[in-house]
Amino acid sequence: MDNRYIGVFDSGIGGLTTVRHLMKILPRERILFFGDTARTPYGSKSGETIRKFSFQIGDFLKAHDVKMMAVACNTISSVALQDLRERYPDIPVVGTIGPTSRNIEKSCSKDDRIGILATKATVSSGAYPKKIHEHAPEIQHIYQKACPIFVPLIEEGVIDHPIMDMAIRYYLDPFLKEYDINKLVLACTHYPLLSANLNRLYPGIEQISSSKEIAIAVKMELEKRNMLAGPDNAKRNIFYASDLSENFVRMIHSIFGSLEENPDLEFKNLEL
Repeated sequence: MDNRYIGVFDSGIGGLTTVRHLMKILPRERILFFGDTARTPYGSKSGETIRKFSFQIGDFLKAHDVKMMAVACNTISSVALQDLRERYPDIPVVGTIGPTSRNIEKSCSKDDRIGILATKATVSSGAYPKKIHEHAPEIQHIYQKACPIFVPLIEEGVIDHPIMDMAIRYYLDPFLKEYDINKLVLACTHYPLLSANLNRLYPGIEQISSSKEIAIAVKMELEKRNMLAGPDNAKRNIFYASDLSENFVRMIHSIFGSLEENPDLEFKNLEL
């Protein structure tokens, strides 16, 4: 039994979608979340910068004695996951790409035509096709699409809006048609916030969420290591942001409800 915090971090608010799954499947656990909202998006930044920012956040979480780090960001997972594991050898570090690829192995066949929606950095790394082929070499129809405008729009709260639908159609209409995609991997933890848009615009296409898969992987890792929290874990969930903006707080409320409904939520601003 281990009642220390699970440290979850992301380049912005997208990791909140992972926190939502964690709170559902691990209700006894307490989360210390950090969203780097002041420096988002990471997807267009260099690998060196992504690693630098990731180490800054990791050092902050280590200083708070987290029992695990969940890298709820596909960009960081594709560029810096191994670096983080080497920097913090005593802390389990779980990323998004391995768990999501294992789900693809289980749920997809060689006939499926899979579209990976991700940031520029994730697409450029080739991490998803490589990992999928490791787990399921028979799956050959894998196509990637960078959608760089999605994260800034989501961070601004522009989701249920015609502008977002226009952006989705701009990227996906030709992509889906060209490759006859029947399954979409939301390979950025921001993208599940567009799930309703995608279902409405493309109702026949199945979605696979990296946000959900990393939450399941965290649960499995804690169980394997006998590190689950006990029933007396009275800590509050704490949400740090490098820019505690109205958008960040509004997104927390939209995902988790009001403070009155969730008195165990606490918000803090932190500049790294």
